[in-house]
Amino acid sequence: MDLLSIKLFGADEPVPEARLLTAGPVTVELDGGNLRYIRYQGHEAIRAVSYVVRDQFWGTYNPTLEGMKVEQSADGFSVSYQAVCRAGAQQFKYEARISGAADGTVRFEGKGTAVTDFLTNRTGFVVLHPVQGVSGHSVTVQHVDGRNVETRFPEAIDPKQPIMDIRALSHEVTAGLRVTCTMTGDTFEMEDQRNWTDASYKTYVRPLGLPFPYRLTAGEIIEQAIEIRFVGQPAAARRRDGPITVRVGGRQGKVPTFGMAVEAGDARAALEMADRLAPLAPRFVSGYLDTRHYAPEQVLPAFKALAERLDAPLALEVVVPEAADPTAVLQGIAAAARTAGANPASVAVTWAGDLDFVMPGTVFADSSPFDRLYTAARAAFPGILLGGGSLAYFTELNRKPPPFALLDFVCHTTCAIVHAADDRSVTETIECLPYVIRSGRALFGSRHYRIGPGTIGTRTSPFGSDPPPNPANGRVTMVRRDPRQRGLLGAAWHLAYGARMCEGGVDSVVLGGATGDYGLVHTPVDTAEPWYDERGGVYPPYHVMRALYAASGAPYRVTEISAPRDVQAMAFETSDGIELWVANLLAEPRAAAVEGIDLEGAQIAVLDASTFEAGASGPEGFERGESTYRGGHFTLAPFAVARFRL
Repeated sequence: MDLLSIKLFGADEPVPEARLLTAGPVTVELDGGNLRYIRYQGHEAIRAVSYVVRDQFWGTYNPTLEGMKVEQSADGFSVSYQAVCRAGAQQFKYEARISGAADGTVRFEGKGTAVTDFLTNRTGFVVLHPVQGVSGHSVTVQHVDGRNVETRFPEAIDPKQPIMDIRALSHEVTAGLRVTCTMTGDTFEMEDQRNWTDASYKTYVRPLGLPFPYRLTAGEIIEQAIEIRFVGQPAAARRRDGPITVRVGGRQGKVPTFGMAVEAGDARAALEMADRLAPLAPRFVSGYLDTRHYAPEQVLPAFKALAERLDAPLALEVVVPEAADPTAVLQGIAAAARTAGANPASVAVTWAGDLDFVMPGTVFADSSPFDRLYTAARAAFPGILLGGGSLAYFTELNRKPPPFALLDFVCHTTCAIVHAADDRSVTETIECLPYVIRSGRALFGSRHYRIGPGTIGTRTSPFGSDPPPNPANGRVTMVRRDPRQRGLLGAAWHLAYGARMCEGGVDSVVLGGATGDYGLVHTPVDTAEPWYDERGGVYPPYHVMRALYAASGAPYRVTEISAPRDVQAMAFETSDGIELWVANLLAEPRAAAVEGIDLEGAQIAVLDASTFEAGASGPEGFERGESTYRGGHFTLAPFAVARFRL
């Protein structure tokens, strides 16, 4: 058992190592056969170039790599390997060649062959452009027919594909430096991945307007290539060493109201753990009831009992079957709530069909399904706050907006592993949250905004089926149970998520679950949970969420961070002074310095690998580690979280 991996990631699956390669002024990271963070003198130009093979359900194959050869010279680098993707009786293989030249040109070629007939939704290259410093900026598009057109990367999140029929994209990286990414071998188009909280614009092969899944016949060959070229020179290289600065400023609004999630299937287990959950003191309990799977009279008594034990109001999220009479369903839930004494403070409703994937560009001219649902909810729960929008991702809200005027609050969830499940992609989703919040506000204005549950794993699948299990505790996309919920990475992610919610001025947030797939305390389940199965206890995010629940409604203090991708922080006022939390989002130590407030003499408590076991014992274990801070710079260990009280 690799105890350090369990502490950091909740499981002891090996972490793939990325190798840094250089070509003149350019650096790239070779990660599992693909490229990440293509930088020119430290300036990020392209976030990733990947050869992706997806199945007919949009699942991404994890290819077996063979014959990997990597050569680094003084002038550049070269990489070659073979890869095989298998599933049942079908098989696809490809050869990859990657090169970096002395002038910084990077080229990635892929030649794929269908060994058998192969059913797929996408096979070929995907290019990710970053969002920071790119969103809203101009880009020159060379279309497949040779035309050059000036446009912009969208500022507000685009519900459909912002750029189509792409051969090349050219944009300014920083003053004086321009990058051109040329894509050959097929027609490419772009989607705004910020819809799913991916911090990127994704340019992918094979337009979505063509039928999918599609079949590659045995022996069919696909050849594609991506070439990245630079023109010009930046005024200065960008350095990533030295302490990150966290500046604490004045008041800016209040901390959102943070609530805890509980699903129908987890409610009784949560009740059994109420003594562990009580110290968290969430400001409300959000109960999720999918009436296709659970009867209200079976679930509502447990929701009510848990809310009472936690001394918190109950909020309901209700899924109504598409073919059902919404009046009958919701009146039945209201009657069951009265019988159980479970009087909700708010109710959010959705049709079951609105949890499913919405194709970009689909036009919904008829709002009567929303009207019928919301009218029925108002009648069943008179005088209670009514919410709606999407109980799935922001994508569905953005592509199929409801009549917001009929709602008291608008809601949607987020998930950190929709398109990629490696550790860095998970923490990159934090970078995207401000764009989601601003785009949401652009849709529905100042109406009460509730986000959540915000989770690493997914609550529902947009493709209509239940999310797959994850018995091996792997880093897998679109699963419910992600092991990092149990690790220090999970604690850093929750803190950063809460910080972005404060920064964006969201009104209420569902973050952290009672028990289950995104719970905060350990309960026995069928899937192995290394270390916890023997010792039990609470997960690292428990301590972060205890602070966020307590801070709900407190005056928020602005934080400005010099490298927000690497470190996140939030500060708020308490009855005794100021509380500052800082999280390291990287798998490497990061030095930080705080400005704007004097930390000398503050009380500091740190959650990292050295304090993990004490923290797992409960709130008392975290508090016992508090000491007096002597000032100056401090270093955060990988995925560490530090709390300062002054």
